[in-house]
Amino acid sequence: MPLIHRLLRLAVGLFAYGFAIALMVRAGIGVAPWDVLTQGLAKHTGLSFGLVTFLTSLVVLLLWIPLKQRPRFGTVANTLSIGPVADFGLHVLPQQSVWWAQGLTFAGGLLLLAVASGLYIGADFGPGPRDGLMLGIHRRFGWRVGVARTAIEVSVLAGGWLLGGQVGIGTAAEALLIGPLVAVTLPLFARRRAVAATTGSTPAAVAT
Repeated sequence: MPLIHRLLRLAVGLFAYGFAIALMVRAGIGVAPWDVLTQGLAKHTGLSFGLVTFLTSLVVLLLWIPLKQRPRFGTVANTLSIGPVADFGLHVLPQQSVWWAQGLTFAGGLLLLAVASGLYIGADFGPGPRDGLMLGIHRRFGWRVGVARTAIEVSVLAGGWLLGGQVGIGTAAEALLIGPLVAVTLPLFARRRAVAATTGSTPAAVAT
């Protein structure tokens, strides 16, 4: 795949990923574990959702150091772009309060997230900060990728819930559906090497 096409997929994927997060937040029925933590921290610090996303990414990248993980171009692009795009989405999207609108908004966000993940991961420019943390734990300590992911997400979910982040049916739906959805979208967009790197691990680790 030509480099320009990979860069375009990376850019589109990252923008779509940040906007998908905003859609799911505006649905108001629960968000993914890392976003629950982001909401909790934003609530207590007064910082915007996107800024907390960015700062959290920086902290997670620091955890890469003892795990001997090395960031790549896509890692840096992810860190710099997801937060601002999420803030943009939250600025232009209305908060939903009617049940059918909440469901449609969340479903749209989840589907967009799956497509964005296929584009971003398939471009093969390196994992996002949170995905890299999971992979680093897997390589450093020999934990299965699924076990590492579950341990991380349960921890951040618990912390975010204690801080007042929104846990709901959307949280469960994201946890159950994002893996199968990305398993469909990733082969559509991925280079062969990116697919091979994801096979046997967890496509649901996705971009952030």
